[in-house]
Amino acid sequence: MNDKSPAKKGHGALGFALDFGPLLMFFIANHFGKSESDPARGPLIGTMAFMIAITIALIISKWKLGKISPMMWISAILVLGFGGIALMLGEPRYIQIKPTIIYLLFATLLLGGWLRGKSLLKYVLEYAFEGVDEAGWLKLSRNWGLFFLVMAGINEIIRQPQLFSFDTWLTMKVWGMTALSVLFTFSQIPMLMRHGLKVAEVSEEIPPQG
Repeated sequence: MNDKSPAKKGHGALGFALDFGPLLMFFIANHFGKSESDPARGPLIGTMAFMIAITIALIISKWKLGKISPMMWISAILVLGFGGIALMLGEPRYIQIKPTIIYLLFATLLLGGWLRGKSLLKYVLEYAFEGVDEAGWLKLSRNWGLFFLVMAGINEIIRQPQLFSFDTWLTMKVWGMTALSVLFTFSQIPMLMRHGLKVAEVSEEIPPQG
């Protein structure tokens, strides 16, 4: 048992880094790529950095973890697809649609599974939340599905150019939504404890970010 725990936590930390790293590169490249004469320059450079970073994340995931999760594949395909459109058209707003699609997809999968009495999150996070019973997994899937619906709605609001700038959207996406996801993860622990989770078994795992 003790031999497995460090590996799990290490993989959890690496998984979070692979999810968050490309977003962070997006943020940094956008910041340093800004140009007063060309407002689209920073966002487009950030988008290019995002595409490169997520490609590298795929390679590292395969190399270090021996696999690439379906969620990472989906995220990478959308980043490369919408990012490519944004670069070809010189219009960075296309990359802003990607989180909404990711959140809606996750919400559909989780809530669809919940309605059929199956927890898809159990297959992804079972080792991170050992001891949780089936009722707990179903509640967790339902709660995360609803949370992803809310996140999709938030992204649709903050990506509207008449309401927020690209920089504001990106800052809220990288820091605000990530913080919300972490807080929501910890808010579920009391419920999971009532369904068999022991605090000592809580891992660093959180569902991936869009």
